[in-house]
Formats: sequence, structure tokens, C-alpha cells
Amino acid sequence: MRRVISLWLPFWPTERLRRHHSAALPADAPLVTRGHDGRRMTIAAACPAARQLGLQAGMPLAHAQAMVPDLTIVDATPADDAEALERLAAWCLRLSPMTAADPPDGVWIDATGCTHLHGGEQPMLRMLSEHLARSGLTGRIAIADTPGAAHAVARYGDHPVTLIAPDGQAAAIAPLPIAALRLDADTAAGLCRLGLETVGQLVGASRAPLARRFGNGLMIRLDQATGRVREPIQPVLPPETIAIRRTFVEPLSTAEAFVTVILVLVRQACTLMEQRGEGARRLDLVFERVDATVQVIRIGTARPVRDVRHLARLLDERVEEVDPGPGVEAMRLVLPLVEPLAYTQRSGGLAPGDKDEADLSELIDRLVNRLGPDKVHRLQAVESDVPERSQHLVSVYAPAAASTPVSPWPRPVRLLPRPEPVEALAMMPDHPPRAFTWRKIRHRIRRADGPERITGEWWHRSSEISAVRDYWTVENDEGRRFWLFRQGDGVDPATGGLSWFLHGFF
Repeated sequence: MRRVISLWLPFWPTERLRRHHSAALPADAPLVTRGHDGRRMTIAAACPAARQLGLQAGMPLAHAQAMVPDLTIVDATPADDAEALERLAAWCLRLSPMTAADPPDGVWIDATGCTHLHGGEQPMLRMLSEHLARSGLTGRIAIADTPGAAHAVARYGDHPVTLIAPDGQAAAIAPLPIAALRLDADTAAGLCRLGLETVGQLVGASRAPLARRFGNGLMIRLDQATGRVREPIQPVLPPETIAIRRTFVEPLSTAEAFVTVILVLVRQACTLMEQRGEGARRLDLVFERVDATVQVIRIGTARPVRDVRHLARLLDERVEEVDPGPGVEAMRLVLPLVEPLAYTQRSGGLAPGDKDEADLSELIDRLVNRLGPDKVHRLQAVESDVPERSQHLVSVYAPAAASTPVSPWPRPVRLLPRPEPVEALAMMPDHPPRAFTWRKIRHRIRRADGPERITGEWWHRSSEISAVRDYWTVENDEGRRFWLFRQGDGVDPATGGLSWFLHGFF
């Protein structure tokens, strides 16, 4: 099912100017842009502060200056506004491979098949809203089955972010005014004179007389909003984006045919990336169906890649998710995110003891491709002496953190989520345990190394973390190695009750 996001930026010209000229334009002062209507100077756009003072687009500039003497006035730059809107639409390619500018103050995002990559529709809209807020932009967002419904609700709805349920576009736009259908001013005024003020009233009216009086454009806009007529979105792509498209004489519908075309597209994309010294970090494969709908596959990589075999295999593994419907008439491969990738010299053969560092990026890419980005993590070190606080899970694609101090003492390869109590036999105060029982199994200790004292972190008040611990690395008769600790220093009872715990395995 198709899902389209409409992003509306009601104060786009003024907020864009304030964002890019923050040093010259006051942060809270009312700001307007001025234009010329052929006879006089007028307000082309007004910021939120100016609108609160009663200033509106189209108002004579002299009238506005009389109302607000300290008004900040800047010349309108429609061409720059349109260019910046195109750049914003290009930024939205990280959300979906189908985005387009909706001049003069909106952006389309065809989210079909992409919402699950961001955790669902609600998290995707929340992420977009948060990015706008950080950029100093005021936006209203709506998602619906049709571009017309999303456009109408974003501009005439009651909430900053609106999620219209599938097949709910007709009910969502019914109470909205006629102008929400993107009609020209004369048509909207004529409908109002007939007493048709809302979209719901228009839906219930007889179509033939309205079509004869106002033309077919009125019915087309209504059918586009309700989903009877499909409204295409022409995607925007930055000039430097690598995009390769193949059309077919006969529609394709089998996985084997898709795999064959994928290899052709990836090989050509890798050739272009090699010429530019780049590698792909994100790839979008768009299947254009005969019924004018699209299916999208998006994959990511842990590092820049231009290996044909690896990229083709990642896409091949996702082909089963594609519903060809009546057939696919074209396939398009888009690389919205690429990074520099230089050739590296392998060390094999240069010196007898040299070994290539293990490259796990291909394994990571395949795991993420099959399980999803929210299922694959890696451990990142944290600057803490307490073992259970010295690392935490982060996304496998998260950037590496700054290096943290590493303990000179060995650490177990497997750390228990919580230390488990054991019964140990040991001489006080500084001798290692001679034997311990864990989960009803007794282990006799042959060798031991330690102790390593960890006193915890004074700024944490948890007794489990603040207590003194003496750690021992011990080996039993079978050669298994364990990480044990005794809680307390044997002098002050407040540091621990001298109980023994198992914390990990070597």
C-alpha cells in the first residue's frame, strides 16, 4: 500500500533567511520579505513573530511599517527559496528514495516500503520533526495513502504531525475547506457561492454538473485526494547522485529475472564509483510496476563498498520481499549515500609474520540485511572500572567512540549480566579460593591469579557497584577458567560481607 508524507513549511522564506543570516538578522525581531505586485511594494512572506503582530503576506509594505515601526525587511528571493527547497528534498532522500520539492513551501516523501527501516511511521515522522526543530524550521507533517490527502491535512489539519490510517483519507479530508484540494482561486470561490464549503460536501454533490461548470480539473483533484486517480511524484536527485535505470520490453515478474538485472545495475554502479574513488554506504533499488506503483528495497553497508559480488548479494537476498503485481516495467538503482574509498595495499607476502586484519564488514552487512538494523549491535567501551559498566550496546553502524583506558588485567570473554553467588572455600584475608560451588557443581581450583581490587565509583550510590571487590582468575581441574570476586576488604564491614561471586568466563 502506498504511503506518502507531505511536509509543509509555512514560514519557509523568512526562517530560511534567519537560519543562514543569523548574525545579521535579530533572533526574535519580526521579519518580512518584500516583493512587488506591479503597483506597490507588498509583503511576500512574514515570520511567526510578524504574523502575531497582524502582518500577513500581500499586505502593503507601507501599512506594515506603520503598524510595526521596528520591522526588519529583506528583499524576497524566490529563486533562492526554490533552490533551498530542492536541497531539503534531496536531504530527505535519507528517509526514502522517492522525494520531491512541492513549491513554494513543501516537500513530498513517498514512504512506501521504507517506514520499517526507521522503526515505523510514527518514529519516522518524529525523526523528521526533530530534524526540522534542530534546524530552526517550523513544519507540519502528514502521512496518508495519497499525496492529495497528505497535502490537505498538513496545511489545514489541527495537529503538527498527523498519521492518517490506511484507507482513511476520505474521512480525514471531509471536514477540510475546499481550498485544501489545491484548486485555483476562481474555482474555490465559485464552489463557495454554490454553498459547497467543505470537501465532504463536494464529495456528496453531483459530479456531472460540477464538471460541466468548473471543468475536469476539479474532479481530478478530488479523485487524486481520495485515491481514485493515482498522482505520481517525480523524484528529485542531486546532480552528483549515481542513478541507473533499466526499462524492459516485456514486464518482469520472477525473482530470477530481477537477480539478473540487479547484477547489471550493480556492475555499472561500481564502475562509476571506481572512476570517482567512492564506495556505497546506502543503495535504493526501485521496482517500477506496470500499474504505476513502486516497490523499494533499501540496504546499507558498514563501510564504503564497491564490490560487485557483495552488493549484488545483499540486494538478491531481499528480492523475495518484492511484490511484482502485474509486472515490473523498469528497475532503478540509486546511491543516495556514498563516501570516499581509496585502494589499500594488503600486507600478505610483504613480511613473513604479516596478516591481514579480519574484515567483518561483509558479515555485518548480511546480518543487518537479514535481521534488520535494530537487531545487530556491537559493544562499545565505556570509561569505568566497574566491569558491568565498562561497555554498552550500540548500533553496529554507530561511529566509533574515542579510545578509553584499557585495564592491564585480563578480562573474560563472557561476562554474566549479574554476578552470581557461589560457595567458596578460602583462607582469609589474601589467599585465593581453593574450591567453589556454582549451580550445585563443585569446582576444585588448581591455579589462581590475583587479587585485582576494584573499589567502584564513588559518585554511584548503588551498593552493588560501590562495594569493594577482590577479583581472582582461577582454573579448575578440567582447565576451565573463571572470574571470581570476594566482596569486602575484610576490615570494614561496610565494604561488603565477604561473600564470593562468579562474574565471568575466560
